[in-house]
Amino acid sequence: MTAKPAAWLLLPHLRVQNANAISGPFSWGFPAPSAFTGFVHALSRKLPGAFVTPVLLDGVGIVCHRFEPQVGDGFVKGFSLSRNPVDHTGSPTAFVEEGRVHLEVSLLIGVRGEAVELATTNQLADMAQRLSEIAQSQRLAGGSLLPSINQSKPSLTHTDRPERELRFLRRQLLPGFALIERSDRLEQHLQALQQDTPDATPLDALMDACALHWDCEASECEDSTRADWHVRSRPGWLVPMPVGYRAISPLYEPGTVRNARDNDTPFRFVESLYSLGEWISPHRVDDLQDLLWHHDAEPEQGLYRCTNSYASTQRTFEQGE
Repeated sequence: MTAKPAAWLLLPHLRVQNANAISGPFSWGFPAPSAFTGFVHALSRKLPGAFVTPVLLDGVGIVCHRFEPQVGDGFVKGFSLSRNPVDHTGSPTAFVEEGRVHLEVSLLIGVRGEAVELATTNQLADMAQRLSEIAQSQRLAGGSLLPSINQSKPSLTHTDRPERELRFLRRQLLPGFALIERSDRLEQHLQALQQDTPDATPLDALMDACALHWDCEASECEDSTRADWHVRSRPGWLVPMPVGYRAISPLYEPGTVRNARDNDTPFRFVESLYSLGEWISPHRVDDLQDLLWHHDAEPEQGLYRCTNSYASTQRTFEQGE
């Protein structure tokens, strides 16, 4: 776990229009954590010209208040696609399926730097407003940020404040659900699945953990032919989510791969990495740092992923360390 940030930046109730709802090859829905860590990374690149002394952003917590996928009615859901303009011959261009979703999210961002550590309450409020204005000029998960209609204002709070003030910050994230990683639950489910199916893979465990299972129970009456169906309970609101990429090729020198987007950066082919996520209420988190997602790159191992410390913290707590 990284050291605790000097302050918490809260960007409350951001309204996002037409965000990308297809973030991986096996699932659709809420944008991947990489969309939000990328948003914070893009925001951090604009800060050197906004403040006299360096201000560093470290990690982002993701809390969803509203999720409105743009899909059609009916039992089988299909994305509502936009009509593309005609080409130079007057014929309509080919459809490229794109999933869109309207969101309302709050972002809790860790902040470091001497300017934050030594700032007064009024200076923190001014910095929070400035950071919010810069953030509003960006796109989030490919979607456009709309003006907020909520009365909540951005805030910047020192992490060493009394617990009463931190509880108030946590309550500002309600009503909503925070996205955290539960790789520990995936490992447990894989072990349980392999007891009946020894050749089960982590992908089998991921799909089985997120599937909606219906179980049949016979009626208690001996002469009855009626059966009762019920949905199998699950330990929490678990979801599959892409958390990054794994290399499937060597790292090529810049400019050696034809049609690469950037000829000045090393290039390699990758595939999506999946893990198990869980939506939890923010008021159940003892340490706000457990909500943060960070970039973690291991080029030698071919791993480029987003990490969250909630699962490791829970494992340490259960072991009594």
